[in-house]
Amino acid sequence: MTRMRDRGLRVLLDGFTVGDPDELLPLRDLLAGLGRRAFGMLLLIATLPAFIPIPIGGAISGPLVVLIGAQLLLGTRRPWLPGFLARRGPHRHALKRFDAKISPWLARLEKLVRPRLRQLLHRRAAVMFTGLLLVLLGLLLSLPIPLTNYLFGALLLLFAFALLERDGALLLVAWGAGAIAIAVFGVLSGKFAAMAARGIDALI
Repeated sequence: MTRMRDRGLRVLLDGFTVGDPDELLPLRDLLAGLGRRAFGMLLLIATLPAFIPIPIGGAISGPLVVLIGAQLLLGTRRPWLPGFLARRGPHRHALKRFDAKISPWLARLEKLVRPRLRQLLHRRAAVMFTGLLLVLLGLLLSLPIPLTNYLFGALLLLFAFALLERDGALLLVAWGAGAIAIAVFGVLSGKFAAMAARGIDALI
C-alpha cells in the first residue's frame, strides 16, 4: 500500500473527498501519516478560508498561517495544534468544492511540480526563511487590505504545493513572489494604518 507521505497532492485530495459530504474531517486525521509534508497540508487547509468570499476570510486564515510559520521558524519537526483546533477541520463537501476548483490547475502543475532540490527543504536556514515569510504573509493576510485575500491565498498555495510535493525549485519561486508581496504590501499596509490613524484623530 502506498504510504500517505508518498502520495501526490491530487491523490490525497481525491481521497479526502470520498465519503459523506457532511462529515467533518478533523485536522489531526488529515495530517496523520504525512511526516514533514504535514506542514504543506496544514498550510493548504489554512489557506482555504482566504478563498471564501467573506470579509473575515483573511482574519481566519492569517493567524493559522502565522502559527505554521512560527513552528517552522522554531524548527518543529511536525506541526503542533492545540486540541480545540486539532478536533476541528473542513467538512468533506468544502474540500470537494476546493478540489473541483483547483483540479484544472493541479493537472497543469503536475507537469511542472516534482521532487527536486530537496536539500532546500531540509536545511535549517531554508526552513527558517520559509517560516519567516509565512509569518509575515499571515500577518498581512490578517489585515483588512482590500482585494488581497485571493492574492495572498495564491502565494500561500505555492508554498503549500512546494512543501507537499517536496519541490525546492517551486519553493524558490514562492520565496521570490512572497518577498515581493511583503515588500509592496508591507509599505501599503503602513500607509493604510497611517491614514486610519489620521482619520481617527480628525474624528476626535
